[in-house]
Amino acid sequence: MSYRDLRVALIVPCYNEEIAIAQVIRGFREAMPGIEIFIFDNHSSDSTPVVARSENAHVVTVPLRGKGNVVRRMFADVDADIFVMVDGDGTYCASSVTRLVDKLIDERLDMVVGARQTPQDVADSAYRRGHQLGNRMLTQSVLKIFGGGFTDMLSGYRVFSKRYVKSFPALSKGFEIETELTVHALELRMPFGEVMTPYGARPEGSESKLSTYRDGLRILKTIVRLYVSERPFSFYSICALLMALFSVLITIPVIIEFFGTGLVPRFPTIILSTAIMICALLSLFSGLILDNVTRGRHEMKCLAYLAVPLHKRDVPGD
Repeated sequence: MSYRDLRVALIVPCYNEEIAIAQVIRGFREAMPGIEIFIFDNHSSDSTPVVARSENAHVVTVPLRGKGNVVRRMFADVDADIFVMVDGDGTYCASSVTRLVDKLIDERLDMVVGARQTPQDVADSAYRRGHQLGNRMLTQSVLKIFGGGFTDMLSGYRVFSKRYVKSFPALSKGFEIETELTVHALELRMPFGEVMTPYGARPEGSESKLSTYRDGLRILKTIVRLYVSERPFSFYSICALLMALFSVLITIPVIIEFFGTGLVPRFPTIILSTAIMICALLSLFSGLILDNVTRGRHEMKCLAYLAVPLHKRDVPGD
């Protein structure tokens, strides 16, 4: 089975979603009959894998806890031309899948994000204001650092090309994986897009696995980590500038006193100032060295990205 002569795989990370998973499978199968469905169960304690098998979906158990670990396994195990990733909680609109996939194919993109659009009558239960505010803040932080034009960086509804999936080195363990997915596309300057899609409340009896503050803090830490690893010269230059300014500030009174009296009575201050300035120079040169290392990593990622052959349908002129 295929869609527009391309093999499309639905990959669904799940943990304790027995209430919603059947609805997700049926919804996507109805919206795109040619789609192949893979459920990656994160060692659920309920009947999620049993329900998924009863719906004739492929089920794979991932023992390592965390959405990032599941995404790593999904990208490694599944082979397709186009990958549709969606959470198994039944909150995303299955009927939007054709719009996302068509945009990826027609515009020759590598990633399309289903940006969440919540109806007013279910806004409080589906997408809490605290989560919306946190999403906007984190999205803007990523855009300021890495650029791009995303409006919903943390959406769990995405469509990927094969070359994106097979070049993505999933390092995150938990819900911060969405940040890493976004930054990967931005760093390799991949073509991407967004499609607005309805976002609803969970089915009654289903519980969210998100922790507003804990997961928000983990996502923020991931942004900082990615900033240090992907923009080392910028990060270490800022550190060097701050240390250099502090060194100069504590030295100024000593210099003024020297010109006034010809004496340098505070040698510990001079020693401290010199040590801080040396650290500033070390930070600056560390940034220069790590920037070259990062450039080499980007080149390796680009080669892995380009090594995946384009499908004939994606070649201009065909």
